[in-house]
Amino acid sequence: MRHAPVTPNGDLIRWVELPGAEPARLYLHGLGATSPVYFAAAATHPLLAGRRSLLMDLLGFGISDRPTDFGYTVEEHADAVATAVRAAGLDRVEVVGHSMGGAIAIVLADRHPGLVSRLVMVDANLDPVDPDRRRPGSSGIAGYTEAEFLAGGRAEVAERVGPFWWATMRLAGPEALYRSACYLARATRPTMRELLLGLDLPRTFLHSAEDGELAGAAGLRAAGVRVVAVPDCGHNIMLDNPDGFAAAAAEALGQG
Repeated sequence: MRHAPVTPNGDLIRWVELPGAEPARLYLHGLGATSPVYFAAAATHPLLAGRRSLLMDLLGFGISDRPTDFGYTVEEHADAVATAVRAAGLDRVEVVGHSMGGAIAIVLADRHPGLVSRLVMVDANLDPVDPDRRRPGSSGIAGYTEAEFLAGGRAEVAERVGPFWWATMRLAGPEALYRSACYLARATRPTMRELLLGLDLPRTFLHSAEDGELAGAAGLRAAGVRVVAVPDCGHNIMLDNPDGFAAAAAEALGQG
């Protein structure tokens, strides 16, 4: 495990690093997740193994510090990740981001030109969503005020998301989870989709074939984004269909 301070107070982002050849590869998890859990099998899959790989936990999540005075906007997450990547001695990485991690990866590439050489988004958030506390994801958490979430909403969310997701979500700082969800549901300005369309680098968006055609896929393709439907999976593509994910990601990363 490695770490780097990413705030003026010295709060640490931590990651598990796998040795290998460069260019290095950065894996970013989704809301309430942790990269070593969600990406260990993918990063070591025969089709993807052999690269120096940073399985990084975002500030507030997993094994990273959980400061209560951090904003946890998508932009702040991206800047903290950039600081950690540079502290690792890297000035260019391939990025694989799942869900919220994919949204942060887009903003990372936009705010830190040249840092991201290739981008693979795994069912990433691209657009704003309306708060609805009946739902399990970011929109559900955003349906509370922060005071409501800290007072009892977190326990209600734990019941809705189920034991698998809660196994890692429970590690997140309550403020980190709430604020990250709210800013993700609100989306950036311009939105992550709009930022993605303007990026000048190889970009691939993986989604579940069972969900049908990706919303706005035609516009993504027109901007040069490869849109790939992966069969036999849900939102957690790399966990539901490890071989299918590895094949699609390896092709996107030029390792197939």
